[in-house]
Amino acid sequence: MLASEATVRVFKKGYRILRQGEECPGLFCVGSGLVRVFKVAPSGKDHVLHFADPGKTFAEVAAMGGFTMPAHAEAVEDTVCVLLPTNRFQKLLRDHHELCLQLLSGMSFWVRQLVGLLEDVVLRDAGGRVARHLLEADPSGGRQEFTLPVMKKDLASHLNLTSETLSRTLRRLAEAGLIEMGTAQRIRILNPPALRDVAEGLLPAEFE
Repeated sequence: MLASEATVRVFKKGYRILRQGEECPGLFCVGSGLVRVFKVAPSGKDHVLHFADPGKTFAEVAAMGGFTMPAHAEAVEDTVCVLLPTNRFQKLLRDHHELCLQLLSGMSFWVRQLVGLLEDVVLRDAGGRVARHLLEADPSGGRQEFTLPVMKKDLASHLNLTSETLSRTLRRLAEAGLIEMGTAQRIRILNPPALRDVAEGLLPAEFE
């Protein structure tokens, strides 16, 4: 159903797919690559809202509501997306209740993510934010190395930290024996229970 209504779009690394304030062309679903969704303040400083990797969607809220883009979207690497134009997307929503239910499920996931981000900013210090992100980003649960999928400056922005604070916090976690840092953004969690304590604000003695 959706495939017959959609078109494939290919974007080179660094291409600005969407611009804040412009008309929303439709719902995007990432097939390969990575997309950074971010807002820009009047001062020029940007803040990363989230990243869309394969299987994830973006611009769905603006497409559903028929309003302009609330944020920018940029290809972090060469990216292939499927675009479902706004008018076709809205017609499908009117005609297919099952699609509406699936989208509501997806939207509840994003609300949960945004609440978690707000909780990080308000309740967690730098160590807690970084620890929580590492735990969520590690697909192996501490059994093997994994690669941070985004540049550290973008991760710092997403966590509402400076790049220097992020680097310092990662170094402190490594010195405390909670993680091991390799090359090319490779990280391994050495002590998941202790890192979970840091994420919840219960700092081990060696991290204080």
